[in-house]
Amino acid sequence: MTTSRHIVALLQSHIAGDDQRFLTVATQIAAHEARQGHGKLAQELRELIDAAKGKSATVGRRGAGPVPIAQPKGELSSLVAARYSDVRLNAMVLPEVLKSRLDRVITEQRQQEALRGRGLSPRRKLLLVGPPGSGKTMSAAALAGELKLPLFTVLYDGLIGKLMGETATRLRLVFDAIGMQRGVYFFDEFDAIGAQRASQNDIGEIRRVLNSFLQFLENDDGPSIIVAATNHPELLDRALFRRFDDVITYDLPTPEIARGIVTNRLSTFSLKAIKWKALLDSTAGLSQAEIARAADEAAKRAVLSGSNEIDTSMLISALQERHSATAPRK
Repeated sequence: MTTSRHIVALLQSHIAGDDQRFLTVATQIAAHEARQGHGKLAQELRELIDAAKGKSATVGRRGAGPVPIAQPKGELSSLVAARYSDVRLNAMVLPEVLKSRLDRVITEQRQQEALRGRGLSPRRKLLLVGPPGSGKTMSAAALAGELKLPLFTVLYDGLIGKLMGETATRLRLVFDAIGMQRGVYFFDEFDAIGAQRASQNDIGEIRRVLNSFLQFLENDDGPSIIVAATNHPELLDRALFRRFDDVITYDLPTPEIARGIVTNRLSTFSLKAIKWKALLDSTAGLSQAEIARAADEAAKRAVLSGSNEIDTSMLISALQERHSATAPRK
């Protein structure tokens, strides 16, 4: 972002009374000056910013309201979709190791002022890898929900252009927004732009887009959280992995996790008739999302039959339907 754009953003945020955005833009100016080699000015700006933050009663934002959402305008409106998320981490059934890693991100974000005061940076660039339906998208929503931040989902149909240079230019607009509006920015199916540069199917435009993304990600030091997700980590360029603060791996659910998903989804029904061993054997190979859909289907059948009880056969039948729906086509 240019200095002139920064000045415009400062005035806009001041007029709107948006202190959080004002400080965010001021931080970007300080970072810009540091990159230009103006160390003394950058330090002076940071000290003023820290002093302003010290007067704020919203440190950590645990008890504050959500960060105001600025709906994307102009060309940016076709590149990102904005919304608030009501998903919370405790609504997800996750392995303890995975939950603790997401908890760590949330804790560092809530206490980022304490970290920055000691010269440390909170985790804010995450790469989520794992099979479809394993909880990656829901995790991004949970991070936004827990931190009361807007969730911005990058729209690839608007981002990927046909003409040379179009995509990189649009990608710059997205990263300008990342620096301007604090939020969780979600790049789903990330291999669409992160594919290996040495691929036999590589074309020059995709290589340029990846190089641009690497540069933008490397230079970004703004307040937002960037979450990229992929079902195919083997397709990603190896240079990407070291640009992220954390690479978090998702797997298909264990029987214990599968049982937790079923119990969680059917918490308002009687499950006394469930034969868990037979049921959990039927969940093998299904993702968390498919098991949740099967549980919802069983719930519908119970409601429509006027029953408050879920039995084993209802769930197994629904699970078999999900197996059929996800089986590879011959």
